[in-house]
Amino acid sequence: MSTEDKYVVPDDKSKVDVAHSLVKAAVSAVPMVGGPAAELFSLVIAPPLQKRQIEWMNDVAEGLKALERCVERFKVENLKDNEQFISTVLNANQVAIRNHQKEKREALKNAIFNVAVGHCPDEDTQAMFLHLIDRFTAWHLRILRLFQNPLQLGAEKGMRPERYSFAGSRSQLLEEYFPELSGQRQFYDVIVADLSAEGMLGIRDIHGNITGHGMFQKVTTEWGDQFVRFITSPI
Repeated sequence: MSTEDKYVVPDDKSKVDVAHSLVKAAVSAVPMVGGPAAELFSLVIAPPLQKRQIEWMNDVAEGLKALERCVERFKVENLKDNEQFISTVLNANQVAIRNHQKEKREALKNAIFNVAVGHCPDEDTQAMFLHLIDRFTAWHLRILRLFQNPLQLGAEKGMRPERYSFAGSRSQLLEEYFPELSGQRQFYDVIVADLSAEGMLGIRDIHGNITGHGMFQKVTTEWGDQFVRFITSPI
């Protein structure tokens, strides 16, 4: 028995099979592209899609069990009556299946776990945050987290304000913390502009000269902080 078969209950596997059949039938019904397109779906798309769905369901289930062990009075069985939780899971599932990046899937799982334990904003804000997880790239999430807590995250890499006795910039901080972004100003400027436009950052320009202590000041807004809490594990 394979690892996947071991963890998939019949009902869940049946749902995946039904979804597979429906999509394949829909593709087959399209004039001129039915047969080859349906075969392509079966050979190329369906196997990894099913695998991704199985892995996602297993990760969520394991995370909920971990919550049960760590959070006092939390019981997984009580979630069946939590309509807000069910809606969040369904919405997050759709986003998770479309994404393979670890950071985005972790953000979605943490959103589910926060709703499960009641550490969450109102339902409309949740819906907006789930939409942003879907729209943002993994780099949006990484950069937002850095600018929310640059002092602590920087210290973990030996980066401290005292090192910058002369004027520096937040872009310098960003490139030193993420060396892979060195020289990628056009790329990360778009991300910073996105985060600012969505109300997550209180600044748009990260290139102005500031003091070393200024470089390590938090620049996220309360809205941005709320989003980061929503996508961070409650435990």
